[in-house]
Amino acid sequence: MELVYKESKVEKQCTSLKEARKLFGGNDSLARSLLSRINSLKNAEVIKDIILMPPFHFHKLEGDKEGYFAIDVKSRRDPWRIILQPLNENKEPYEPCNIDEIAGTVQIVGIMEVSKHYE
Repeated sequence: MELVYKESKVEKQCTSLKEARKLFGGNDSLARSLLSRINSLKNAEVIKDIILMPPFHFHKLEGDKEGYFAIDVKSRRDPWRIILQPLNENKEPYEPCNIDEIAGTVQIVGIMEVSKHYE
């Protein structure tokens, strides 16, 4: 899958172990897990490959994050999530975003942020 980062800061956090450690306050385990998740996203053919992996806990976000989804950086116990958005071939968000209908075809994902979005 192709990954499109919202901004260069997010890309650095997701691709540099040093930047990931900084994001997680020096937590090497979380930093390595983030890079591993990003690698898994890159290696997936379509987003459905990620949805079908239970450890990722792919889930829909609501409220001001409507149309966005999240996966766990490490596990359900950790509050950190990778916030992503399925994008069409023009790298634009799907309107409306019915993930059940598009999961088998989405090959581009926008990485919006890595955060504790529940806090």
